[in-house]
Amino acid sequence: MAIRFYTNSPNYRIFSTRSIIKVEYEGTLFSEWDVPASCHIKNKSSPTTELRCSSAGVHVIKPVVTGPEEEEERYLSVENSRICFLWYYTIQNFFHNLTQVIVTWIYDPENADQSEVMWNADAPSLNSQILSKQLATLGQKPIIFTVLKSKTYFPEGPIMNGTWKIIVPMTADDVIKEIKGNQVAFQDCFIADILFLLTFPLLTIPEIPGYLPISSPRGSQLICDWNSCVPSSAVLVAEMETFQTNDSFRTWTKIRVPPNILTDDERHSVTAVSLTWDGIFFLIKGTVYLKDFLRFRRLGTNENLPDDGIIGIISRKWCWVKFIFKSKGRRSTLAIWTENEVYLGYPSVAFVKIVTTKELRNLLDLSPTATLTIHNVEYTAHPLEIALLLSYCVTCTSNKKIYLVTYNEDSEEWVCQDFTLDVPIDSFLALRFLYSAIPELVLWDKHRMYYSYYNFTVSGVFQTPTENGNLSRLSENSTIHEVFIDYFGNIVAKMENNIMFYSKINIDQAIKLHRWMNKNIKSSIALNTAGHIYLIYAYENGIIQTQEYPLGLEAQSLFFKTKDTCPYMAFHNNIFRIFYFLDKGENLSVWAQIVYPENLGLYMIVESNGPKILKEKKEFHYEIALGYCTKTMTVTFFQTANYEAVDDYFKLQEQNTGLLLIHIRPSKYSRSCPISKKMFQIAVGCDSVKYIAVKGFNETACFPHNLSYVIEKSNLRHKPSEDLKVKYDWKTYGCPLRLAIGEKFHPVIQLYNDNGYVKDIEVNFLVWEIHGRNDYSFNNTMRKSGCLNEAQTWKSMTELNKDLPLEDAWGPENYRHCFSYAVGKPGNLDQPYEIINKSNYKHIIWPMDHPGMYVFRVKILDPNYSFCNLTTIFAVEIFGLIPRPNDYLVAALLFLLMLLFFSVLVLSYFRYMKIYKQYIYEPLNRPVRKQKKN
Repeated sequence: MAIRFYTNSPNYRIFSTRSIIKVEYEGTLFSEWDVPASCHIKNKSSPTTELRCSSAGVHVIKPVVTGPEEEEERYLSVENSRICFLWYYTIQNFFHNLTQVIVTWIYDPENADQSEVMWNADAPSLNSQILSKQLATLGQKPIIFTVLKSKTYFPEGPIMNGTWKIIVPMTADDVIKEIKGNQVAFQDCFIADILFLLTFPLLTIPEIPGYLPISSPRGSQLICDWNSCVPSSAVLVAEMETFQTNDSFRTWTKIRVPPNILTDDERHSVTAVSLTWDGIFFLIKGTVYLKDFLRFRRLGTNENLPDDGIIGIISRKWCWVKFIFKSKGRRSTLAIWTENEVYLGYPSVAFVKIVTTKELRNLLDLSPTATLTIHNVEYTAHPLEIALLLSYCVTCTSNKKIYLVTYNEDSEEWVCQDFTLDVPIDSFLALRFLYSAIPELVLWDKHRMYYSYYNFTVSGVFQTPTENGNLSRLSENSTIHEVFIDYFGNIVAKMENNIMFYSKINIDQAIKLHRWMNKNIKSSIALNTAGHIYLIYAYENGIIQTQEYPLGLEAQSLFFKTKDTCPYMAFHNNIFRIFYFLDKGENLSVWAQIVYPENLGLYMIVESNGPKILKEKKEFHYEIALGYCTKTMTVTFFQTANYEAVDDYFKLQEQNTGLLLIHIRPSKYSRSCPISKKMFQIAVGCDSVKYIAVKGFNETACFPHNLSYVIEKSNLRHKPSEDLKVKYDWKTYGCPLRLAIGEKFHPVIQLYNDNGYVKDIEVNFLVWEIHGRNDYSFNNTMRKSGCLNEAQTWKSMTELNKDLPLEDAWGPENYRHCFSYAVGKPGNLDQPYEIINKSNYKHIIWPMDHPGMYVFRVKILDPNYSFCNLTTIFAVEIFGLIPRPNDYLVAALLFLLMLLFFSVLVLSYFRYMKIYKQYIYEPLNRPVRKQKKN
């Protein structure tokens, strides 16, 4: 018999005095509902009816039955909330520019259209249009905020037809998004922000006519797996079909295989399944098969896997979008194992064997005559670690010992953990690591759950009010089907008959949840796009049905009945990101605050897992008022390593980089506490999205064209025998900055990341011409710059490192300053000082007798600035003088000019002589003769 209740708001987001609560009783002995006077029920004698409570608080709802046994009452926690409205959104994908348009509007769940309640609406209903427009006139305007990268996207224009449109880029590493609105009220009602996952559009493998079903053995339970970072993409194996979805089973496709590859018995013998980006991996009778968009194939020796004898496959369960790899390796997505070997799978279906039991026996220093096998494998909460359960026995007749070892994929180190467990020889243990910074896990067999908390220091069996932790005896002799753990520390054990038990991270007791599901339905638990639990039902006719499960409300009902209270009133912090990157010289400060009744003496604990590369500084602040104590802790994580003038710069960098998992938790909590700990990562090292650029250069301010120029051999550093012809690479060098000869140029270096400009860089840096030009200099000398000893120069460093290329001859690894008598040696301090920074106003001097094109590379020189090798390229074009012509050309031109001059002079001489002779022999004024008259 089961009691279920629903509301129109998704994930029971609004459960208040304004909500219509639909309640239903599943059973044949129902008589009527017993509800308090503060709640109004629509039809008291109907097993399915509606309920509305006019006052906030805990209301007892109980079905009255005609049988001898009473039904268990339900305690419903109804709020008096000002949250009345929700955001609705639809997604439109545009592959030509890799963008997604989020169309969003406001809707009232209690007055919404049925399509909006079922979340299959394409456009707002009339009520939603009016509501959205009304709130828009009051100043409401939504934004999209990305949690992982803290980016904000705004609507494209004003509201149109009751909707806003927001364009976001398709991404695979910034998938957690949130729709936020302004604090605008309408009739004293506000809009709740909504958190959801959005990534690249994921496709399901299409069904092909003529293909055959693939399933688990008859009578087996459901097997479910999902993408750790996109839980809405999942695969479900039932005893009749295999199903795949990309929207939390709102829609699905059937996964089928071509005939003549598997026998009928093999097609119905799937015992494990894993979903990765490469496809769906099936374990069938000791062999792994892969189904992708192109084919269904058997994996074996060609993929570096055994052809048979495989006993398990597993994929990652916790999502870490960002992490840091010190080595040049890859992070695995899949683990496959036999009794004696473990293989890790990588993208593009590549597998590597990492260990054998023979090697593990030596690691654990175990007897060579004893039996050691790989019992089970699971990925930990650490993004780079995997754990192995090892089964060890000598006589192997009654009991065996379980050991646990972990493997780090980055350091390739094996660690034997301080964990052992004695179990019967025929028992099988499954395990799941909790979402925690330090290693903590839950194990289970058919009847009991085990725990190991606080880095394997506290272990035991989950206790129950009766039966000494035997869950089977409390669930009609059923066995444990699966244990589900979410990011909030909730632990749910589901039995095969659908009875569920509840516990919390770091709690050693389990409590039986109210009956919710029919015991005859095959079911499984999964996460939806909002990170909430939902139930999957599989029916014999091949239909999949999903149902939201109010775990928080169901747990509150039990806590009210058992008088379980949280020892603190509130636990706040400012840790808004999951991943933080620290470069050299950077620190991170976070605060956490706990409010609790006076005299309880609670405090906050910081725990970390990883290399000891950060120091911690804690500050505390206390306030006591009205019987409550408020304790605030500020923690600063900082670095102390100094990389200047060390013997092995790169080794010291390697020792001080790595990944730390950190969480902050109260010293005491219970199952009723909503939040038990806050976990985050700190990566110390080079952030790959960080880069530098020179201020003032615009890549779109020029028109690329075919450009080549010649550098005279006399202007080249290595004095070659011929001039150097250079073809300008516009794509690499960008647009050159045009400067007149004599114009000063002081490069300003700026730091950028994937969010854009960060800051100007003020530390020392170098510039050099990449083609070998040396016909430029610097305005300041070493003496004017304050040097006490001779400073490093390109000439001295290249002579010292003749076997290295120019760009590697001088850098932060061998930089020595010149401002101390103890560093360096005396020398000529009138040489140009070639090190630049933002504050020394040093500029580059150009030659005055010829123009030219200069392509410079910049490198950060300060060894304490960054783990990254920050470099960039910029070009400068100098103009202002006509190039000096060739001497032979000038002489030839002068000869031609002189020849022309003398030729004109000679010709003019003869011309004038002719005119002169004419006027000598002919009178200038001839007399005029008179004509006779006839």
